[in-house]
Amino acid sequence: MNMKVPTTFNEMFMFNGAVMGFGQSAWMNIILDQFDDIVMNVANSYRLQEECDVCSLVMAKYRGTINLGEFKAVMLASLRSLVPKDWDGDHEVAWGWLWENVERMLKNLMGKLQIQEKAVERLIMSLTEDSANYLRREVFKRFFALAPAGQDYSPPSTPR
Repeated sequence: MNMKVPTTFNEMFMFNGAVMGFGQSAWMNIILDQFDDIVMNVANSYRLQEECDVCSLVMAKYRGTINLGEFKAVMLASLRSLVPKDWDGDHEVAWGWLWENVERMLKNLMGKLQIQEKAVERLIMSLTEDSANYLRREVFKRFFALAPAGQDYSPPSTPR
């Protein structure tokens, strides 16, 4: 039997998730997809919050139960497996601290995004065609002023 030993965090996470009985927890993949960006921005609290906000937006579309503590268990098991000789109590505390902060940020938005989405939808639906066009132009104008590189990804028909 030819078995590949997991060597990356994502591979080890998927392996441990399956072994720990969380293989069907598709919501974990949402966080796992954002996890590298979350970790890379731990020193910048504003950017960390942005990464958690993005993750929350995607998770808001998930239909099912989300238990963030399960992610922590798989995360720590995976990290322990990848660096068994170097792993110690300080690592456990540091990664636990990171996850507790991420979990707090994610929980703070859970359930709120659906309410906000409905409110925005009501607002947009109440706009006249002229008001909607004005709003669209102003949003794009501000977006491109803040992130000029966004123009490279904008369809040509988008008003600039």
